[in-house]
Amino acid sequence: MMDINNSVLLKKMAHSVMNRKSKYMEKWCYEFGLILKSIEAVWYETKDEVYFHYIKEHMDRFIDIDGNISGYDIYELNLDHINPGKVLLFLYQHTHEERYINAASLLCKQLILQPRNLQGGFWHKRIYPHQMWLDGVYMSSPFYAQYALMMNTPKAFDDIANQVILINEHTRDPKTGLLYHAWDESKGMKWADDVTGCSPHFWGRAMGWYSMALADTLDFFPSHHKNRNNIVAILRDLAQAIISIQDTKTGVWYQVLDKGNQAGNYLESSASCMFTYTLAKGIRLGYLDDKYIPYVKKAFDGIVEQFIEFTPDDFVDLKNVCSVAGLGGNPYRNGSFAYYINEPVATNDYKGYGPLMLATAEIIKLFNKN
Repeated sequence: MMDINNSVLLKKMAHSVMNRKSKYMEKWCYEFGLILKSIEAVWYETKDEVYFHYIKEHMDRFIDIDGNISGYDIYELNLDHINPGKVLLFLYQHTHEERYINAASLLCKQLILQPRNLQGGFWHKRIYPHQMWLDGVYMSSPFYAQYALMMNTPKAFDDIANQVILINEHTRDPKTGLLYHAWDESKGMKWADDVTGCSPHFWGRAMGWYSMALADTLDFFPSHHKNRNNIVAILRDLAQAIISIQDTKTGVWYQVLDKGNQAGNYLESSASCMFTYTLAKGIRLGYLDDKYIPYVKKAFDGIVEQFIEFTPDDFVDLKNVCSVAGLGGNPYRNGSFAYYINEPVATNDYKGYGPLMLATAEIIKLFNKN
């Protein structure tokens, strides 16, 4: 698939992260959780303790002896702040230090307090009333499912399934199978469609977050649960929609997924890495048919060719990461095509670099299996 061995490439990526400073390592945020989760994947692949120590050292800056989380405000009721909880559960499993499960329990308390719409779906944040965003499913559901499994609270899986299924029902476009970025149950936001409540476009990374959420939540979902097969079916539908808009020339995906021919749109790396991860993991675990293997090969080759560069000091750079995109707020984000294509584009932003490492680790596992 490429000149450099993928395992060597993965370690070079990890080395690059661990030897560069980032603003995301200085605060409790979802990017912090995402990059530590990707280093966790490198540790599982290599079993080199340097990666475990890196994860623990950086998490320990935030967690005190009692499990309090520095810089975390539960009453912000922001689903983004749940995402690092997955790393707390990882550390608890491997160290049995009570502070990690105490901190995870604090995050679970937030989910109990989280405002919900009339159908039980979590608001994305307290400041975004009645709104479900695709991003929020990734931020909360895999952690929620793992915590429920570890703490033996099986009823929680009914709630988790509802979060996953509800947003798919409301954001899925029946013509393309693609998902709109967000849904406002109240239809009160200026960006919300008067009939559906959905935002106007299919943003790549939003669908990428949701696709990864499906693959990761299923890791912990009970095999006998009434809704497990429904979640697998959503993943299969999503995979078909994803490959239908994969760029045939490069193998990667556009920032606004279905507007590849529209001026100003660009090939975007974070969504491309997320889709590659989801497809590879789905194939490996048997959720997706082997017919997807050529698509995932083409995608990973495309990522390497389109987005990766090596620096003179042998660090790995990832280009073309959309820095940020959202809806509403101040200044107001209207969710238009022009909005998405004009947000800043960065190199090595963790929202792309984390999924790059996760995708590379999954590619290694998939093709070792096959």
